[in-house]
Amino acid sequence: MTRGTYSLIVHVPYELALSVGELGKIVFKPGYYAYIGSALGGLEKRVGRHLREEKKVYWHIDHLLIHARAVDVIVARGEGRNECVVAKELADGLPSIRGFGSSDCRCESHLFYSPDFNDLLRRVLSGFKACGLKPEKGVKYG
Repeated sequence: MTRGTYSLIVHVPYELALSVGELGKIVFKPGYYAYIGSALGGLEKRVGRHLREEKKVYWHIDHLLIHARAVDVIVARGEGRNECVVAKELADGLPSIRGFGSSDCRCESHLFYSPDFNDLLRRVLSGFKACGLKPEKGVKYG
């Protein structure tokens, strides 16, 4: 079991209006979103679950992944729960969806937006590194 922090890069090809649990209706603009999470029960298990098509809708990200596609995965192996420090790093310069993925912490969000894939990927990799993590891009799970 490998623990760590991960980011799913999700492509939304057109405007989506979705009901997301307690957050209510959210309008997602076309573009790319980086979802930041921790997997202390195992990266393979958590990321693999996110990437499965059939699953119980449980987390905020599940609502989005029903209608959008994860196009990349970045992971950083390690014991700590680092998603909040990465989210705070990304919050400085990227728009986010308020409350998304952060109902169990004090972060404003764990979902960040950019219309440009390369810009978002660069920022996520830089955000991981700024937090002392060693990101691995293109990891295959599921």
